[in-house]
Amino acid sequence: MIQFKQLTFSRAGKTLVEAASFQLHPGHRVGLTGANGAGKSTLFALLRGELTADVGELLMPPQWVIAHVAQETPALAQSALDYTLDGDEELRTLQANLAQAEAGESHDPLHVAEWHQRLADIDGYSAEARASALLAGLGFSQSQLSRPVSDFSGGWRMRLNLARALMCRSDLLLLDEPTNHLDIEAVIWLEGWLSAYRGTLLLISHDREFLDNTVNHILHIEHQQLTLYRGGYSDFERQRAEKLTLQQASYQKQQQQMAHLQKYIDRFRAQATKARQAQSRIKALERMERISAAHVDSPFSFSFRDLGSAPDPLLVMNQAGLGYAGQTLVKLGHLAIRPGERIGLLGKNGAGKSTLIKALAQSETLLSGERVEGKDLRIGYFAQHQLEQLVASDSPLQHLQRLDANAREQELLDFLGGFDFRGEMAKAPCGPFSGGEKSRLALAMLIWQRPNLILLDEPTNHLDIEMRHALSMALQAYEGGMVMVSHDRTLLATCCEKFVLVADGQASVFDGDLEDYKGSLLKVAQTEVTTSRPVAAKQNSYHQQKADRQARLVERRPLLKTLATLETQLTKLTQEKQDVENRLADSAIYEVEQREVLQALLISQGENQKQLDAIEEQWLDVQEKLEALPEIE
Repeated sequence: MIQFKQLTFSRAGKTLVEAASFQLHPGHRVGLTGANGAGKSTLFALLRGELTADVGELLMPPQWVIAHVAQETPALAQSALDYTLDGDEELRTLQANLAQAEAGESHDPLHVAEWHQRLADIDGYSAEARASALLAGLGFSQSQLSRPVSDFSGGWRMRLNLARALMCRSDLLLLDEPTNHLDIEAVIWLEGWLSAYRGTLLLISHDREFLDNTVNHILHIEHQQLTLYRGGYSDFERQRAEKLTLQQASYQKQQQQMAHLQKYIDRFRAQATKARQAQSRIKALERMERISAAHVDSPFSFSFRDLGSAPDPLLVMNQAGLGYAGQTLVKLGHLAIRPGERIGLLGKNGAGKSTLIKALAQSETLLSGERVEGKDLRIGYFAQHQLEQLVASDSPLQHLQRLDANAREQELLDFLGGFDFRGEMAKAPCGPFSGGEKSRLALAMLIWQRPNLILLDEPTNHLDIEMRHALSMALQAYEGGMVMVSHDRTLLATCCEKFVLVADGQASVFDGDLEDYKGSLLKVAQTEVTTSRPVAAKQNSYHQQKADRQARLVERRPLLKTLATLETQLTKLTQEKQDVENRLADSAIYEVEQREVLQALLISQGENQKQLDAIEEQWLDVQEKLEALPEIE
């Protein structure tokens, strides 16, 4: 159990949490939430023992094994599979000891047997299969398992670090934004893994649905207070909303947001061919009505500006071959994007979603086919690499002034305030900004340009829950066309009416919603598990046979040792018996003067025979026990 007793901690002289007292019990899965800078990462550092509290106590079992995801990964020559297996330190120690023993170095056979037994206890013989399954769940192909860590990019190395943390048989697992570098497929797999985790989980995430599907408590940091709520994130939002809806201003803002979403759904439901998606959006509205008030005090409030004229269709792609350097990665038959149409791209990382978005943004990745733009098409394109194009020495205000030199400064400042660039921050250089702040600035620049087609490639990376909620509300009221790639299923579910699946080199319309897609992924995963099970069982069987053989050796060894001792004694007693009999065969021993020697020899002969009979009986008993044991193959 983890206990906080009147705990106060700070960072850089700023008090983050004051006088916190609560308990986390084994098996609790806890989502740690709060605004950026509230102290979430500092709390993790306290739990890892890297920092100490200013006041109070943080108590936890000293024998607990703590696992967390390393933020850096050196460019190692070690394979991805071996790097993952290193997450289980006891496993690696046992494997090293046994490898030395098998190499012929001197080891006590009893220790070898104990190592084999411990390896079986921790399911060590299936460790390689389990590590392979972890990596497969996180998106690694079979051929990538043997590649060196140095071959992988930063995002894939973070996945390796996550796999290594999951491989550790931990009592406490600390995960800080584990979905940042994952696609939807890997996120769904991770949800299943965490649901089966038996230890205590503390999770920092800005993905509402991921939290709902993995945690049973929310630990929220607000106003320097730590409050523990029972239930998932939606439960927390409802409980918090009950307090906030008492304010009249919150009620008015909530009604305004609901009106935006209802207007969109009314228009969307009119399309009879989209009945399934309509029902999905209606459910989203029902859910949003319950939780929206929890965000009334959000610092973010913005909307898309009037779009003006827009062509219909906005953009058309026909018989397109997309790729790089003459190599086609994705084929697309036909896609027409109309005003008001919202398309979500589905598929694994590396399948070609970003390649398709780039082809829609410009002709850079179009190798064949045609791309037809409507008249007056204005594209707003957001991708993570665009953050690097921000001018570090310029302020948010200066960035917008370059886009629109005729706009009044106060108008720009008011607009930036909706993205929480207020006061001096709106006029400060953006170089020192965090990743989330730079993402907000890039989004502000995109929205100010009044695009009638927006292309969003993972727009929520680095954004906290409040900003994601504000972005969702703005997108729901947006009148233009939209294509989006995101691993945030809440954003996809509330903002997209149509999905295109990019898989196996093809991009085609997916007939269904996100729940249907999740179901198809789980079905495929179950098939793969069933298919791979015989191989894993065969591998397990081999290792188990090896362990059983070693166990039989251990069982026989004491008996063999006893048998060898008895045989040595029998040899000695038999030799002594022969010596006595040889002396008794000498006629001189029977002369009168040898009477006392003869008597001593006869006594010795009798004792010798008695010992021989006893040792032979013991030998027979041990031999019977050995014969009763299973044979060693």
